[in-house]
Amino acid sequence: MSVSRFAIALLAGLLATAVSAQTPAPQPVPAPQPAPAAPAAPMPAAPVPQGKAWILMDHISGQVLAGENFDEALNPASITKVMTSYVVAAEMANGKIKPTDMVRISENAWRSGGAGTDGSYSALAINSQVPLDDVLHGLVIQSGNDAAIALAEHVAGSEAAFVDLMNGYAAKLGMTRSHFANAHGLTAEGHLMSARDIAILGRAMISQFPDHYALYKIKEFTYGGIQQWNRNGLLWKDASVDGLKTGHTDAAGYCLAASAKRGDQRLISVVLGIQTKSKSEGFKAREEGNLALLNWGFRFFETHSVYEAGKQVADQKLWRGEAETVALGVAQPLLVTLPRGRYADLKPSMDVPKQLVAPITKGQQIGTVRLSLDGKVVAERPLVALADVAEGGFFTRMNDDFWLWWESE
Repeated sequence: MSVSRFAIALLAGLLATAVSAQTPAPQPVPAPQPAPAAPAAPMPAAPVPQGKAWILMDHISGQVLAGENFDEALNPASITKVMTSYVVAAEMANGKIKPTDMVRISENAWRSGGAGTDGSYSALAINSQVPLDDVLHGLVIQSGNDAAIALAEHVAGSEAAFVDLMNGYAAKLGMTRSHFANAHGLTAEGHLMSARDIAILGRAMISQFPDHYALYKIKEFTYGGIQQWNRNGLLWKDASVDGLKTGHTDAAGYCLAASAKRGDQRLISVVLGIQTKSKSEGFKAREEGNLALLNWGFRFFETHSVYEAGKQVADQKLWRGEAETVALGVAQPLLVTLPRGRYADLKPSMDVPKQLVAPITKGQQIGTVRLSLDGKVVAERPLVALADVAEGGFFTRMNDDFWLWWESE
């Protein structure tokens, strides 16, 4: 063999070896580690409550477990006040108001939301100065319309300006089927919420402002010598229930949003638009409907943490970098709620670029990880880089550029 032919053969051998060494091996599919689970049981259909719309949502994952018409925008009545109290909690967290602030009970709040109206009220005296914390208790526990208007005026100067805040916060939360016209929930044109949006709001309240949410489980509040009772009858019927809010007008019917926690699992249920002949029938229907949904959800579903935030899910081949690979993970915990006993049936998959080139910044989205059950995606999260990876040196870049060119041919 001549020198030139020998050189060609040697180069070919080196190429083959290098291609084998440089071509990234298929990434292992991240697999959840199954925890011991109860034997799978046949799952009956969810109980269907009375009403125009209803939903059952897992609090941790945000998954909808069951529901009907839950994206239909309906009159929410006093469930509106959950949005009002959310705005108050957010403004307190931002340092704009304080629980010790003195709230003036204006004539407008007294006349539009007080005893002379057809709604619930907190018996706040006209032109009195009341600590914000007391007004807030009246809003959440007694569902006072006067409290809602007084808080709105204190926070934003007027109820109309406060309504703008409500709609702004709702948009940030992704409540796409909601629009507010007042702070109390009495029937008004264009004042609407969907059952899904109410569940989204409840989930945000519980997660972001747990101290504020704790007001919703208080059964009784006395102000000015008047004892006021929480209108959520489920607080007396089930110890795991710790919120949220009732509502009723002739237009809205009887409504109830409820949340319960059993062990590490929390569920949120919403039932809207129950029409009955009597008040007692309405109270009973909304309470029994929500409780049946919660019991069904706790019995037949379980929540698992599949991937922890900041922990490596995969190791991806990297070109032109000072390191040959980059660790990928999720920025937020990936939790999934499934029928009991089905966790081992989850099928994970990844979408990542075929060729990933440095530099890489920590937190940069690289791809997506998905979890499927019976062919349906039940959860997905962005895959992000868990560390910075700078460009490699001159020879590393030159070598990798050659092999990137070689692979592209």
